Amino acid sequence: MLMIMVISRFRLAAAVLLSLSMSTGCSNLLPRDTADIESPFKSYEEARDALEKVTPYQTTIDQLRELGFDIQASANVRLIPYPEMVTRLTPNPNVSLEVLDPGLRDCILAQQACRTYAFTMGRQQRHREGSFLLDFLNFRRVTETTGWRFEGLVVVRDGIVLFRNAGGEPKISRTTRQTNPLGPLQPGVGAAGSLLSR
Repeated sequence: MLMIMVISRFRLAAAVLLSLSMSTGCSNLLPRDTADIESPFKSYEEARDALEKVTPYQTTIDQLRELGFDIQASANVRLIPYPEMVTRLTPNPNVSLEVLDPGLRDCILAQQACRTYAFTMGRQQRHREGSFLLDFLNFRRVTETTGWRFEGLVVVRDGIVLFRNAGGEPKISRTTRQTNPLGPLQPGVGAAGSLLSR
């Protein structure tokens, strides 16, 4: 009796899912999510252009804040510790100080009086595409990721910017495809295989 009830509920759920997928369209039922890294900028280019307005040995930290890079209040700024700063600014120990950018050289010579800040900003959107039933039953999942990610590096000494640099991904566009021939049974098969291999 219990088995009959379980089967009938499974059939009911499958019928509801099938009718939903046919009435609303496949893409409307698939999950979507957005990940924002807090930023005053709407794009990679906007953030990069703002950082390029910073003039080494002239721009103050107050002017830097007006451009959108607040080293004291930004949610996604990281103060890099001195040992990591040296490794980051001079990744090759065989490079002499003379060939470095003047701002980097002066920062390294200033040691603890110099501060390096890393800003991370961006936006990523993920949504799944394809057949709702194949996705729901874990047979095939296709995930599209789009967006942008900006990384800015600012070196400061005595309230003046000595060096600035930008990097990141101006346009993120990735497609991830996952295929499980056994569908909803696939995770169980993987777990059973790991138990047998022990």
